[in-house]
Amino acid sequence: MSATPRKREGKYLTFALGDEEYGIDALKVQGILGMQPITPMPQAPHYVKGVTTVRGKVAPIISARLKLGMYEVEYTSETCIILVSLRDSWAGMIVDTVRDVIDIWENQIEDAPKMGQYSDDEVIGLAKIGNSVKILLDIERTLSDIIPDNAPGADAFPLEGE
Repeated sequence: MSATPRKREGKYLTFALGDEEYGIDALKVQGILGMQPITPMPQAPHYVKGVTTVRGKVAPIISARLKLGMYEVEYTSETCIILVSLRDSWAGMIVDTVRDVIDIWENQIEDAPKMGQYSDDEVIGLAKIGNSVKILLDIERTLSDIIPDNAPGADAFPLEGE
């Protein structure tokens, strides 16, 4: 028996890690930041780079490469942090480069095969767009272990004004 199907079609922010392309729900994206100083946190998981201050609040920052089982590479001028809103909190994810916001329809999405480092919970599906395949991530599940259940309310993270 399969679980209740998740809504998979919608607008996705796409980004690249090496030659692989990924997509996350664009409605969860709060901004795209250039690289900035990150303060390491003791005893954090290996993929947590640390924390940084965003709009006056502290946000955890992870390496998408390390979280998804890839190796680290040197940052480039295109390396950036995707700031996402999760459970009324924020987190940042370092990616090689951001691509586009695109509409992906249900008929373009296939279930991901069960293999490798991705859990069934993290991968929503594989979107076939032209000659490319984009791995669609459930960003809430991907980052669930760094966002506390008692995260502050959304009013703690004002979006207007810097």
